[in-house]
Amino acid sequence: MSENDKNNNKKPDLPGGMGPNNNKPFKFNMTWIYGLIIIMLMAVFFTNNTPVNNKDVGWSEFQKLAEDNTFSKMSVNLSNKKVVATIKPELVSGILEPNTIPSFPGKNPLKKEGDATITVTIPSADKFTDFYERWVNKNEINATITYDEGNNLLWSILLNILPVLLLVFLWIFIMRRMSGGGGGGLFSVGKTKAQLYDKSSPQSQKITFKDVAGLSEAKQEVEEIVDFLKKPAKYTDLGAKIPKGALLVGPPGTGKTLLAKAVAGEADVPFFSLSGSDFVEMFVGVGASRVRDLFRQAKEKAPCIVFIDEIDAVGRARGRNPNMGTNDERENTLNQLLTEMDGFGSNSGVIILAATNRVDILDKALLRAGRFDRQINVDLPELNDRKEIFVVHLRNIKIDQSVDTEFMARQTPGFSGADIANVCNEAALIAARNGKEFVQKEDFMNAVDRIVGGLEKKSKVTTVEERRTIAIHEAGHATLSWMLEYANPLVKVTIVPRGKALGAAWYMPEERQITTYQQLQDEMCATLGGRAAEELILGKISTGAANDLERVTKQAYAMVVYYGMSDRLPNLNYYDASGQDWGFSKPYSDDTARLIDEEVKRIISEQYTRAKSILTESSNQHKSLTDVLLEREVIYADDLEKIFGKRKWLSRSQEILEQQGLITGDEVAAQAPENPEEKAPEKTA
Repeated sequence: MSENDKNNNKKPDLPGGMGPNNNKPFKFNMTWIYGLIIIMLMAVFFTNNTPVNNKDVGWSEFQKLAEDNTFSKMSVNLSNKKVVATIKPELVSGILEPNTIPSFPGKNPLKKEGDATITVTIPSADKFTDFYERWVNKNEINATITYDEGNNLLWSILLNILPVLLLVFLWIFIMRRMSGGGGGGLFSVGKTKAQLYDKSSPQSQKITFKDVAGLSEAKQEVEEIVDFLKKPAKYTDLGAKIPKGALLVGPPGTGKTLLAKAVAGEADVPFFSLSGSDFVEMFVGVGASRVRDLFRQAKEKAPCIVFIDEIDAVGRARGRNPNMGTNDERENTLNQLLTEMDGFGSNSGVIILAATNRVDILDKALLRAGRFDRQINVDLPELNDRKEIFVVHLRNIKIDQSVDTEFMARQTPGFSGADIANVCNEAALIAARNGKEFVQKEDFMNAVDRIVGGLEKKSKVTTVEERRTIAIHEAGHATLSWMLEYANPLVKVTIVPRGKALGAAWYMPEERQITTYQQLQDEMCATLGGRAAEELILGKISTGAANDLERVTKQAYAMVVYYGMSDRLPNLNYYDASGQDWGFSKPYSDDTARLIDEEVKRIISEQYTRAKSILTESSNQHKSLTDVLLEREVIYADDLEKIFGKRKWLSRSQEILEQQGLITGDEVAAQAPENPEEKAPEKTA
């Protein structure tokens, strides 16, 4: 017989999947468990409701038994026309036959707990009443009769069904809670928690690349990945391969997650989003199972993008913290992630985006080429980037002509995108608090002061001597910053307490990429100006210079240990760029440590002596500045120019401020940190 004949003679499948060719696998459904539970509960409630020592009789037989004074009491249910009569104990054996009573081994069936009863259906309540009257009159009857109106049938049904329904709903609630609200009970523990976005999803259309200001280089690389997915032939024709992964690295608040959201909004492919902590659970094997399930879904929808935020939660270097020899669930999850990203199996069409601000603790195997082919640095925004970020965040804020985005960008060096968004929101809140219709430049300046310096505390009680000490201290900072060549130009000085500081001075720093030895010396000298002024003028020192001394000590230590700017330890660097931090021992001997301490002391002592020398030469100007500060509490750069004259060394920042007319006593100047990488250069008094 030919193959075609065999196919023609094949019997067709029967309806309902009962034919011989029905090879569909049996699928388990959780609904079946719910159904079995309901049936079992109903069986418990609806069976064995009838008493064991009970016999149903007819109306005629009941009349005969009643006339023989058989019953001790009777209960008449008027709603269902039922009479339940209790038999006197001494007459039970003669009335209830043994075969009608269940037998129990070793027990007398007629001595079960409960009374023996007779149940009868009466024709009507009136006939039972007539019979009862004749029965009592003709015989000496001592049975007590009670009448019961009876419960409604619907109410009886509800009383029986409600407990069952309550248990069912309680079971479903517990199972949903155990599965995280997703249904499926305990069987969904190993499923991934990733959220899926595609071009039809409304969430993916909220943020696009137009909403991401600055980050031009980072955006370019991410846009290239999206473009590759949209137009793969453009790259494959030249022999290029799609990158398997890109790692976004940068400080907090710089826009890493925002960039990933923009990718979700721009991409025409499915986008899976989840956090690194979603893989970590207390159950053994759950993390690895979720990784497998994530990549299984991603492969089904390839080409697609998977974004893992805060990947350091699962990608920490293995072997750093051995857990007493036990199995580490996090390491198993990382091993599974490494295998899925670039293992033996094929994983084409799935691109991994990840974000972290702790790249130094990630496992080296995770960072190699083939897993994360690109590391995209998302650094703190530069001047032009901050200007673009201000433009984005000012779209929905009502501002007037006094707000200048370039000026605002220059007043916020070292601010991240999140910080700038906070400044704009805080300025709007301040304007609304003051009942303004528009947000003005003054509101933005107050917002910057509030965020960096803290809340202004005008009600803080200070004595006259304390105010004078604070004024001398802050005037010392201002004097040295004006007299030194490389010191940052002063913008504002105040003795009004703000935050934890009793006074503060703000500067307009130069945004430079490298710093020379002379520039560091001038900055340290200006920082020590407050302590030097206290010692020269008052003849005693106070605790107000704690913040200054902390910053100067760290800066001097960095000059010796990291930058090699010491005469006795030149061209040496003891910084571990790998992040291992040298383990338990330092990379230098005790003699070298002693030299480091001596050099740090020497550098600080030289700059402190220099600060006192400059203040001694400018003692008259320093005194005049202190008096003005005590009188007005807040002074600006133009006040210093009236006292000291025009600054000898005009920095680029000061030129810009003077050209724009932004440094005047009538306008509120902005605070700016002394170092672009540090946002709180306060000079506490």
